[in-house]
Amino acid sequence: MVISMRGDATEDQIQGVIKRLSELKLDAHRSTGLNRTIIGAIGDVSAVDTRDFELLEGVDEVIRISAPYKLASRQFKPDNTEIVVKNVVIGSREVVIAAGPCSVESREQIEKIAATVAASGAKILRGGAFKPRTSPYSFQGLEEEGLKLMRQAADKHGLAVVSEVMDASQIDAMLDYVDIMQVGARNMQNFTLLKRLSKVDRPVLIKRGLSATIEELLMSAEYVISGGNRKVILCERGIRTFETYTRNTMDICAIPIVHKLSHLPIWADPSHGTGIRDKVLPMGRAAIAAGADGLIVEVHHDPAHALSDGAQSLYPEQFDELMRELNIIARAIGRSIGDIS
Repeated sequence: MVISMRGDATEDQIQGVIKRLSELKLDAHRSTGLNRTIIGAIGDVSAVDTRDFELLEGVDEVIRISAPYKLASRQFKPDNTEIVVKNVVIGSREVVIAAGPCSVESREQIEKIAATVAASGAKILRGGAFKPRTSPYSFQGLEEEGLKLMRQAADKHGLAVVSEVMDASQIDAMLDYVDIMQVGARNMQNFTLLKRLSKVDRPVLIKRGLSATIEELLMSAEYVISGGNRKVILCERGIRTFETYTRNTMDICAIPIVHKLSHLPIWADPSHGTGIRDKVLPMGRAAIAAGADGLIVEVHHDPAHALSDGAQSLYPEQFDELMRELNIIARAIGRSIGDIS
């Protein structure tokens, strides 16, 4: 249930509504949008008579939200959520690009790639230190040493850092190095991890699961928001279908759908969405044209010898080409790509 206050509602009137919700054993989540305060009532509202709240002073409208995701819903927060990470704002007019290797492999490797993507206009360095691999014999990542190397390279080139957290036990160590905590597709419904991240003062990027519906993705976001962390970024990274030509099927349609249903920003991952290097550029262009607030792309200076996902990693010159193309598309739809001219 959403309670929309009048534009001229006083703080006492707002607190009166919150107090009444508390009396009914309901949690109140307050947000400000469109020059008014909106209060979301979370809990069992089935027995609540909306007229009891409509009669309270300062209340403009009471709306029952039918969707199971309440706080992630655009009904609860009509205006877009903007998340500040270092020198960029995710969810604003600017399209934010995160780029880097699938895995942090060495100091030389991450330094070289960080310099490359920063020069092309990326604002965030991506890279895995803890790697969830299908085979137990594949490279599992450098763990905390990888985080240190990535942080040093990012700081040198003015970049923020996004990296995947696989388990709640890794969070405390990652806080010293990572600006955005990434929840991978396999962990999208790891509710224990999501609950722990809901208590962390750090943006959380949630990738859509391999077989997850859009509603299930939004419900995962709801876990984080309901626990107190409203800095959530969603990510479309392709889903598993009957098609086998590409690694996944990139669901571009999910981007405008999420924007209609939710106030949260949404990125796209064309690297995992296709799994094929020469398909990353066209799907990246399509995602921005569809309204994505950012991309997360894999880039490697020597993908033939990458320890993971070399086949879908762009060469530096390809990434530079992509950034210039994205700038043209972004401008055409009233947005921008950082400082690219």
